[in-house]
Amino acid sequence: MPSLPAMTTGRDLGVYVHIPFCATRCDYCDFATWTDRGWIIDAYVDACVTDVRRRVASGELEPASSVFVGGGTPSLLPAVALVRILDEIPRRPEAEVTVECNPDSVDAAKLRAYRRAGVNRCSFGVQSMRPHVLAALGRTHTPATVTRAVAGARDAGLENLNVDLIYGAAGESLGDWDATLDATLALDPPHVSAYALTVEPATPLGRRVAAGRSPGPDDDDQAAKYERADQALGRAGRPWYEVSNWARPGHECRHHLLYWAQGDYVGIGCAAHGHRDGVRTWNVRAPERYVERVAAGRSPEAGRERLDAATRADEALALALRTSRGAAVPPPAEGEAADLTGAGLLARRGDRVVLTRRGRLLATEITVRLLAAGPPVASTSVAVGTR
Repeated sequence: MPSLPAMTTGRDLGVYVHIPFCATRCDYCDFATWTDRGWIIDAYVDACVTDVRRRVASGELEPASSVFVGGGTPSLLPAVALVRILDEIPRRPEAEVTVECNPDSVDAAKLRAYRRAGVNRCSFGVQSMRPHVLAALGRTHTPATVTRAVAGARDAGLENLNVDLIYGAAGESLGDWDATLDATLALDPPHVSAYALTVEPATPLGRRVAAGRSPGPDDDDQAAKYERADQALGRAGRPWYEVSNWARPGHECRHHLLYWAQGDYVGIGCAAHGHRDGVRTWNVRAPERYVERVAAGRSPEAGRERLDAATRADEALALALRTSRGAAVPPPAEGEAADLTGAGLLARRGDRVVLTRRGRLLATEITVRLLAAGPPVASTSVAVGTR
């Protein structure tokens, strides 16, 4: 069983920047993104720059160990606009800096500009390497576009790459999924993420499924595809280190490791979340409200909550159990852990338990059972391996 690198300490700080703009909206997407807000992009970038400067001046934002620019489609912005935000974020010399990219919204010049600005990791939203599956997901790129984008990243000096995949779309056979895995590995990315498709009610896909015009994902089909991904990626030297993530040793996403270790991070942009010393915060959801608040000299924060010790302990177990390092079992839950181990869903690793491959398919249920076996504590909702 691979062990996670010691990349997260109490002194680490992440920065998440949310870019909420997209050219088109994928049929399954329920994220805070908009396709009709092009008119506000310049003002939004200005607001992000101002927000970062204020947080630096207040001491809230010291040099970061990781920066993750997500969305939305960050690569939809002109490179100079994205670089303006990045240039304001203080970073440690060894900081990991990731930008999410759509294969059809990057080119060689944009990728070179990212690299000059200190970006050292790109995450490509590929989802599938089969054209009819991409069409079923509402994606606009092609497998050929993916190949060109990955080659362009490498030409720009960006070798640390992630490929995001989604399995379980309508019309995707096991053969299609195998072909996607083979084509992905042919691109030789050091990191691969794979998520089970979920149907959100307010999305076009959700409305089609509710109306009976499209089938919903099949649990058995998704389980089989997860197992095939784990087998193929593991054989290719990319063991799992989190339920939905596989990487060559040393290429795990440091920013996401910070999340799973309950580390501290600052959220920049609309709908962005932050966490500091057990206090969770979130910004206003709409980009125009974010711009208005920052322009008025007000905080963009929409809400916050302080997590009590019991809730933090719940979350620590739930998050740690997602990873290949596993979690320490609270004494009251030892009997439940023994039952789950006997059922082949958990494996013992010293004083910790780790999900087996079969256990990862039932990660949420296992987490709930372990938490329920302990003393009464605040409930925690944990979504495992879905998108």
